[in-house]
Amino acid sequence: MTDSSELARHWRYAELPGVDLLRARYVRKTFVRHTHENFVIAAIADGAEVFHHGGSDQYAGAGALALVNPDTPHTGRAGVPEGWRYGAVYPAPGLVAAIAAETTTLRGTPGFVSPVLDDPYAVGLVHQVLRAADEGNALAADTLLRVAVTRLLRLNGGPLPQREVRTAGARIAARARAVLEERMAGPPTLERLAEDLGTSPFALLRAFRDAYGMPPHAWLTDARVRRARRLLDAGTTPAEAAVEVGFTDQPHLNRHFARIVGVPPGAYQRERKNVQDARGGLLVPSESWQNRQLAQTYARTAQESRTTWESPTPPSYGTPSASGSP
Repeated sequence: MTDSSELARHWRYAELPGVDLLRARYVRKTFVRHTHENFVIAAIADGAEVFHHGGSDQYAGAGALALVNPDTPHTGRAGVPEGWRYGAVYPAPGLVAAIAAETTTLRGTPGFVSPVLDDPYAVGLVHQVLRAADEGNALAADTLLRVAVTRLLRLNGGPLPQREVRTAGARIAARARAVLEERMAGPPTLERLAEDLGTSPFALLRAFRDAYGMPPHAWLTDARVRRARRLLDAGTTPAEAAVEVGFTDQPHLNRHFARIVGVPPGAYQRERKNVQDARGGLLVPSESWQNRQLAQTYARTAQESRTTWESPTPPSYGTPSASGSP
C-alpha cells in the first residue's frame, strides 16, 4: 500500500550534464537492494531515512546526507513513521573525479568514506542546486553543485578501493555477470549458469554475492532497470523497453522501476523529454540576482542555509511516486 502524500520528481537539467536530480517525499516507500552508476548525494530535509549499506543499517535524519558511491548495493526506507523528505543529486563519476582533481589533494579514484554525514550547510547547498535548476539558473546550479561536492570530498572523501579479480570465485562471478548482461532478456537458470561455468549453483551464488553484494537474480533486476533507463532516455516507450530488457510486460517494469528509481517509468521519461524548466522555457534570473545568490552561498552560516531549504513555499515534487501510469 502506498501513502497518497508520497510525491517524487526525477529529472535532468540540460546545463548540468551527467547529473540526475531528485526531489521526493516518501512515507511507506521501500527501495529494494540496488546500485547506481553515479554517486548518490541525498540531503534529508525532514524526517529520517534508513538504508542498508556495507552490512549494516545507516540512519540519516534531517540535516544529514546519505552518501553512496557508484555500484554500491544499498536499500532505503523511512526511519520514522512520518517518512522523509529529501533532495538528491547524482553526479557522474567523471564529474566528481574532475572536481576532486581541481579542488582536493585526493589521489586515486575519489569517493565517500562514510555513508552518512551530518552537515546542515551541505544539505542546504544540495537543495539550492535543485532550486537553481528549477529556476533555470545555470550559473548558480553549476557553481553550487561544485561547491557542495568539494565540501563533501574535503569532509568525507577518500580513495575508493580498487576491485581486483584475483580469486577463482571472483573470476567466476565476473564471467557470470558477463553472461547475464549478454542474455539479459533470456537468462539461464542458476543451475545451468553454474554448469556452463564449471562450478556448482551454491558456489556460484556465494561468489557472486561476495563480488557484487547481491545474488544473481537481484543483480539482474537492477541491471535491467539500468538498461531500461537508457532506453527510455533514447525515446523507447516503456512497453517496448520492458520487453527488450526481459520483463514480461510494462506493469512488471513499472513495479521494479519504481522500487529502484523512485518514480514509475512513464513519469521518468516525461521529465527526461523536457530537461528544461517544467513550466516551459528557460528562465534566466538577472545578473544581480545571480551575484547575490552566489555571494550568499559562501557567506551563509549553517543555520541560515537550513532556513533556505525549509522554506514555507514548497518546491514542486512532481508525480505520485508509486503511480502505475505509463
